[in-house]
Amino acid sequence: MDGKLCFVVQGFSTKTDFKTGRNLDLDKSYQVIKEAVEEAGLRCVRADEIQHSGPIDKPMYENLLRADLVIADLSTYNVNAAFELGVRYAMRPYATIVVAEEGFDNPFDVSHMVIRRYKHLGEDIGVTEARRFKKALGDAIRQIVGDSAVDSPVYIFIPGLVPPSEARAAARGFAAPQEAAPHDASAKELMDKAMAALDAEKFAEAKAWLAAVHALRPHDDTIVQKLALATYKSKAPSPEAALREALALLDKLQPKVSNDPETLGLAGAVHKRLWDITKGQPHLDESIATYERGYYLKGDYYTGINYAFVLNTRAALLEERGDVAQAIADFMAARKVRAAVMVMCRAAAEGSKPDERKYWVLATALEAAVGLESAADEAALNAQLAAMPAKQWMRDTTGGQVAKLRELLKASPLRHLAGRG
Repeated sequence: MDGKLCFVVQGFSTKTDFKTGRNLDLDKSYQVIKEAVEEAGLRCVRADEIQHSGPIDKPMYENLLRADLVIADLSTYNVNAAFELGVRYAMRPYATIVVAEEGFDNPFDVSHMVIRRYKHLGEDIGVTEARRFKKALGDAIRQIVGDSAVDSPVYIFIPGLVPPSEARAAARGFAAPQEAAPHDASAKELMDKAMAALDAEKFAEAKAWLAAVHALRPHDDTIVQKLALATYKSKAPSPEAALREALALLDKLQPKVSNDPETLGLAGAVHKRLWDITKGQPHLDESIATYERGYYLKGDYYTGINYAFVLNTRAALLEERGDVAQAIADFMAARKVRAAVMVMCRAAAEGSKPDERKYWVLATALEAAVGLESAADEAALNAQLAAMPAKQWMRDTTGGQVAKLRELLKASPLRHLAGRG
């Protein structure tokens, strides 16, 4: 199979499966796919690894036609992947493999299409599952490549159809594909640099790399989200200016109507920080509205605890203005959310190893316990957190958030109910 090319049709980075609410790290899936392809003797490339200048469209279509094998991953109901699979089926009668995470429920008309499944454990693929899937996929690649068995439903149901060829296209005056200049960086190379900068909290650097990726993939929502995150965390040229720039980026994703929890969480965070700086209530109200929709869409403890906090913030503001009824409504809504967050955190922490992720789960539970004024839960969680290995900045962050919440709770509007029969 020397010299043969496999083109992988797949999203990249972490995507949300809106049907199940789970986040799937497709880069981890791709690692397994790439290993299976290369061990079977083919070169492997995904769209974000193609070195090119300008939009990806031309090299994408060229690879869909020319690749000796295409593997299309439909996980998270990726519209782009489904479209590109359709293009491949139209252009090539054979050598196409469809894969998807086990939560994918085939919605397409061709329900008998063979889909090879793999399983995510959380965002990642477990070691045992990665080995199983890599072997199964590798066996399928060796069987399919070089075999002219028709697998495209287009050519199955329209027998005698003649597939397109580059030779006929050239005869009609279409130029042959040009190789990318060696100095052109792929989206994946740029993205890897951006993620490394984000991990190192070098937000201005991450912003620059992400802006370059965005220029190559202007319609990828994940890139816009990460660019907005890096932008507001860069605090340049000033915290407020950075937040407003991030908000302008997020506006492209229409957070007022979006059903993407990541977009809603980011919009909630940006509006919350703009409220902290400007004290403009529209920002507080927008933060509550976006956190609320994100929480009820995804039902996760992180969004929930932020939603509860901004509810308490507005409750204190309303109580100060004398709007007691609305203040009580927000205050009680925050308590209800925190009660649900406590349940989620207990489930997430159960049996998990004492790592950074577990620390933040327990820190979230502690904030919920403080908001619920549950002294017993608060004491137990403080003891658990004290016994966990954690960096000082993590403990400082937890302490600072709890202190802010205690200050808000001092203005509890429930005191107005005392003595009423």
